[in-house]
Amino acid sequence: MFNPRSLLNSLRRKAISPASITPTVANTAKASTPQRQPKPLTPLQQQILVRIEDCYQQAEIYFKRPFTRPLTQFTLRGRSAGTAHLQQNRLRFNPVLLKENSEAFLAEVVPHEISHLLCFQLFGKTKPHGREWQSIMLKLFKVSPNTTHSFDTQSVKGKDFEYRCACGPVWLSIRRHNKVLRGETRYLCKRCHTQLTFIEAAE
Repeated sequence: MFNPRSLLNSLRRKAISPASITPTVANTAKASTPQRQPKPLTPLQQQILVRIEDCYQQAEIYFKRPFTRPLTQFTLRGRSAGTAHLQQNRLRFNPVLLKENSEAFLAEVVPHEISHLLCFQLFGKTKPHGREWQSIMLKLFKVSPNTTHSFDTQSVKGKDFEYRCACGPVWLSIRRHNKVLRGETRYLCKRCHTQLTFIEAAE
């Protein structure tokens, strides 16, 4: 099991330069807009890239085969810490939660998401947190295969909207609320199976 603080200190001691970082960081500027310099990486984001490279070097030794490094972006919003886009070989991390939980990101979140990419490249489509993924987490990275994080997400929590059903109030995210307003969907309570009704805020 990794010691998060030792890992963080170790990564801080490593020399970090653009030439030494193998994982690709996306330039989000569109071709149709004037060219602009991509936003520079923070020291923590640079450490994430170094950690990604360390994990891939471990994987190549363990599995005795090369792996293409993923595209890495720090553009994830909401309550998720990270996500792996399997077919695109792409990683996205939440910069706000990274700043607030740097040690856990380096020790747990990065191996978690990389294990998804490795699992897809080694075994094809499997259950997201199935035995293949768990095996990579445990045997390769020596990290407990937790499926979700336990970070405080108050700082990234979006506005919720109050709905009601037969058994009381239910809160929906702004994304689900907008789908209801656009008439794209309707939601039922999982307990009483009645349709959720939006409660307008009092003026």
